[in-house]
Amino acid sequence: MSKQLDLNFQPAWWMRNRHVQTILPRAFRPRLKADVSYEHLTTPDNDFLELAWAKKGNQQAPLVVVLHGLEGNINSFYAKGMLHALTKSGLDAVLMHFRNCSREVNKQPRAYHSGETQDLGFLLQTLSKRFPGRALFAVGFSLGGNVLAKYLGEKGHASRLAGAAVISAPYHLSSSCQVIRKSCFKLYQKYLLDRMKHSFSRKLDQIHTSINMTAHELSQIKDLWQFDDRVTAPLHGFKGAEDYYAQASAQPYLSLIETPTLLIHAEDDPMLSKQAIPLIQQVSEQVKLAVSSKGGHVGFISGANPFKPIYWLEKVVPDYIHSLIK
Repeated sequence: MSKQLDLNFQPAWWMRNRHVQTILPRAFRPRLKADVSYEHLTTPDNDFLELAWAKKGNQQAPLVVVLHGLEGNINSFYAKGMLHALTKSGLDAVLMHFRNCSREVNKQPRAYHSGETQDLGFLLQTLSKRFPGRALFAVGFSLGGNVLAKYLGEKGHASRLAGAAVISAPYHLSSSCQVIRKSCFKLYQKYLLDRMKHSFSRKLDQIHTSINMTAHELSQIKDLWQFDDRVTAPLHGFKGAEDYYAQASAQPYLSLIETPTLLIHAEDDPMLSKQAIPLIQQVSEQVKLAVSSKGGHVGFISGANPFKPIYWLEKVVPDYIHSLIK
């Protein structure tokens, strides 16, 4: 019998501010290492996906695929923390690096974006063939959460997943982009934009067939919307930033989800718009909402002792997955 899930998040008394919840967790775990082994999975277009497999996972247990956020990777605090929590709970886990986020530069001009679901679909198809009969689950953070939610809506009953959890996803991309451009004195925009420009600077020679851009022109982009309009959109076949946001947003797909899915979201998220908060009338009956007033963006830190913070996500997500295992 599965235990009752507690989906009520209460922030730590010393971390009630939304920016503190968002920023400080990145400094909490300098010594936490991701104990993983790497695999290059060849894709149908002769590129690769870099997978990070948890070494201490139970290879006979259900397998959880973890999707990171914008410009994230296995070293992101939430990613390595979740892999550790999942394996500690008795599950197996693997993180999929989106293209252009792995240690090596990908071969093809295309990269990744908020609505690109083909690579996730290919990975799940591969894992289903590799481990027939083994239950598959998925957890997506931020951009990776939007990808996961959109994928679930696109596939309906054919998702290949027994359950999923989506955390702090930008379900409404256009309005959320406007929030990031202004929030916290533009700190979030600068942080993300610097990382995006660095990543794409590695493959300027590859993308010349789609975008005619020099290293200097890339360095002069000062705005997230401008980056999406000049790089993300044309590189992936969109007419511009707004066309990309409209087609890639997961919000219209939430009502089409047929896989048991937990959506975790904070109303005070400083990187997402109010329009991105998932509402009960927008989701299918298979979706369980855990929307809290506090929590920031991929924060959700609780606990009474500042020296021993409790990572609420790392408790509730494994508990939710275990509640679905039959």
